[in-house]
Amino acid sequence: MSELTFEENIVCSIEGLDCANCAAKIEIQLNKTDGIEEARVDYLSGKLILSLSSLADKNEVLQKTQKIIDKIEPGVKIRELSKAKNDDHDHDHEEGVSLHEMLKLIIGILIFVGVLFINKSSIFYLPMFIVSYLLIGGEVVFRAFRNILRGKVFDENFLMTIATIGAFTVGEYPEAVAVMLFYQVGELFQDIAVNRSRRSIKKLMSIRPDVAYVKKGNEVQEIKVEEVNVDDIIVIKPGERVPLDGIIIDGDSSLDTKALTGESVPMNVTVGEQILSGCININGLLTVKVTKLASESTVAKVLELVENATSKKAPTENFITKFARVYTPIVTLSAVLLAIIPPLIFQVGTFEEWLYRALIFLVISCPCALVVSIPLGFFGGIGAASKNGILVKGGNYLEALNEIEIAVFDKTGTLTEGSFKVTQINPVIDISKDELLEKTAYVESFSNHPIALSVVKEYNKSIKQEIVSDIKEVSGHGIKAKVNSDEVLVGNARLMERENISFEASSALGSILYIAINKKYVGNIVVSDQIKKDSKEAIKLLKALGVKKTIMLTGDKKSVATSVGKALGLDEIHAELLPEDKLNKVEELLNSKSKRGKLFFVGDGINDTPVLARADIGIAMGGLGADAAIDVADIVIMTDEPLKIVTAVKIARRTRKIVWQNIILALGIKAFFLVLGAFGIATMWEAVIADVGVSLIAILNAMRVLKK
Repeated sequence: MSELTFEENIVCSIEGLDCANCAAKIEIQLNKTDGIEEARVDYLSGKLILSLSSLADKNEVLQKTQKIIDKIEPGVKIRELSKAKNDDHDHDHEEGVSLHEMLKLIIGILIFVGVLFINKSSIFYLPMFIVSYLLIGGEVVFRAFRNILRGKVFDENFLMTIATIGAFTVGEYPEAVAVMLFYQVGELFQDIAVNRSRRSIKKLMSIRPDVAYVKKGNEVQEIKVEEVNVDDIIVIKPGERVPLDGIIIDGDSSLDTKALTGESVPMNVTVGEQILSGCININGLLTVKVTKLASESTVAKVLELVENATSKKAPTENFITKFARVYTPIVTLSAVLLAIIPPLIFQVGTFEEWLYRALIFLVISCPCALVVSIPLGFFGGIGAASKNGILVKGGNYLEALNEIEIAVFDKTGTLTEGSFKVTQINPVIDISKDELLEKTAYVESFSNHPIALSVVKEYNKSIKQEIVSDIKEVSGHGIKAKVNSDEVLVGNARLMERENISFEASSALGSILYIAINKKYVGNIVVSDQIKKDSKEAIKLLKALGVKKTIMLTGDKKSVATSVGKALGLDEIHAELLPEDKLNKVEELLNSKSKRGKLFFVGDGINDTPVLARADIGIAMGGLGADAAIDVADIVIMTDEPLKIVTAVKIARRTRKIVWQNIILALGIKAFFLVLGAFGIATMWEAVIADVGVSLIAILNAMRVLKK
């Protein structure tokens, strides 16, 4: 199987974990713990997967694990899950967005809005600001002090706390509460997005049937898929999903394989051919000999890949967190040194005088301008993208688009339309193209197969179905019917061979319908998926923007994939892949890129969800794409246009440019006033004006992202 698999000794749910950074810290600590060979925290699906060493005691390891989690993120609990995939205890334990926290936030906002209309001289003015601040940001302040006690000082919680308390110190109460509110609302939307993604992963379980119909003697019994053994005989009726991998021993049919391969053309199968779990049996009764247990079946692998791929995805770290790690300790330490060194070491001035200067220094260095304007810049970029039909699920993904090195695409529905059109009509004897199309359309008008519908659409005339009689569908082969007095056969090469009709096989790219009239071959019609009109331009412009490699991964036939890939100018084409193969290929590509470089994958089907989850940036086609793919993806192209990916990259670059303008502007002005403050030239009021003024300029600049 893929390299994602390993011996899973313990699988636990993690309840109450709402911080991706904390998830990463927990994973690092657990991997250093005795008795644990490998630990993986899957933040998106809310799971902890532990692989134990041979001598480890499970209960002892679980106790150690809970202690480590308590130290890093108190309140988060683990619960061992049943190894049975279809455990009856399958309800959702993730709490989503806490109602208690939501109520606190709403009450805090109402008090904050109310106090803005109160006279500053009122005795309620300051207390109401303090109450609203504690309701909105009390948890952030608490986390900051808790982390300080643990020796983890300089994180985003400390940054927010020092920024807002600093604003309170100089009387900027509205600014203090507003900054904390802005931060908390951003965190709230992140939690909503994460929980939605978690629910979408659970919805994927619907592609795995719970039961199979096992043939025992002359009886057919309904049995849970986990209880079906290898070599058991199962029966799959039309319309049912294939429950287990196996080989057909009786019957033939067409299979809808979209869930696994993403290809919208049904696959014809007959006796002796292998079928995979997760596909839908369209029209024939199949008797199948089981070749794999439920835990080893293809559909189980797909679900496992989706659940585990997110845990291997290196998250793009929040910009504020990275900035805070450097900026906050520098200015805090500088303020402390400014208060201590001059009066105690150089004995210049009094301690009170230098303490006042240090306080001015801290006020000026208050990072409110950056705390507000940097996220606002990214949100502006996200807004600009949404105006163009591009939904970006976080500023970190917009930031990551600046570092794209490798672009990987699915074919059907991504670079091609995913719908079928008649591309060739090839008569071979005394029959016109119009007559060949007409006879075929009359016969195919009784079928709902996508290829049949495309033929009827191409004919585009009214069809008198009453002149068609003796209709017989030959499952997995095609259709027989009488049109007036002529017997017409429309189907694949196997139908011609079955009816002993001499014909010339076509090498055309696409699905080929062979037509015979009165037992005589008269020609063929080729139906193909069409390349999207902007796909070639999108590939060309991505290369112009610096993308080093463009690659297509598809479950379609090699000949079709090669033709599409060459037409688009792609660098690499890999065809006839299952989801596991796609994921393995993306793993190889991720290992081949530079340390800073990013890989994005663009897809639209359920089969693409493991790769969308694993790629640095997963991009889903949202117009026609599967709900699961849209929920797992980091970016959604709502118009299904590949060219919008280029637009997203350009918006990301413009956003980064404006964000860096704000950083340079804010730090430049602050550095100037810091020097004035250190020498006692700037007063506290000037410090406040510098801080508020820089914030206002930075915010106005950030809003420019929306203008283009």
